[in-house]
Amino acid sequence: MFWFLAAVGVMIAAVLVVTAIGSVLPEAHVATRTLTLRQTPQSVWRVISDFAGQPQWHSEMKSVRRVPDQNGHEVWEEEYPGMKIPLETLEVEIPRRMVRRIASTDLGFGGVWEYSITPTTEGGCQLTITERGTVGNPLFRFMSRFVFGHTATMEKYLTSLAKKFGESPNIR
Repeated sequence: MFWFLAAVGVMIAAVLVVTAIGSVLPEAHVATRTLTLRQTPQSVWRVISDFAGQPQWHSEMKSVRRVPDQNGHEVWEEEYPGMKIPLETLEVEIPRRMVRRIASTDLGFGGVWEYSITPTTEGGCQLTITERGTVGNPLFRFMSRFVFGHTATMEKYLTSLAKKFGESPNIR
């Protein structure tokens, strides 16, 4: 019985320490990842702006569906294992730039992704995603910073996109 109580005490202490560390971390963060492709900007734009088609190539996305507009902008709800994320498209400059915002305050995290497509001199392009995110829960903030990393979701997205085009993910 002593060892059981000691183990429970250690687990509680660990959660308290992790939460304390998370509470002193900033809620907001900025992270960026860039994927270089041999595709034209127009080809990449067609794929990333076809929200309905993303489950066909995005390895983690289960489904996506159009939901009612917010603030006069279209919103698509993406479904992942264990969570649904509504994304509002705030800005579009075909085929160069798009800004999407998490359109919910119930997730414990939020923010925007800015997609920027720039042509390369070799005829391909680079897709840069800049995340300006927030994580309100101190425990999840610790996990996001030290366990998952702020760039993990972007890297999975960009890796899936590269595979969609039959390319190796060249991410920096």
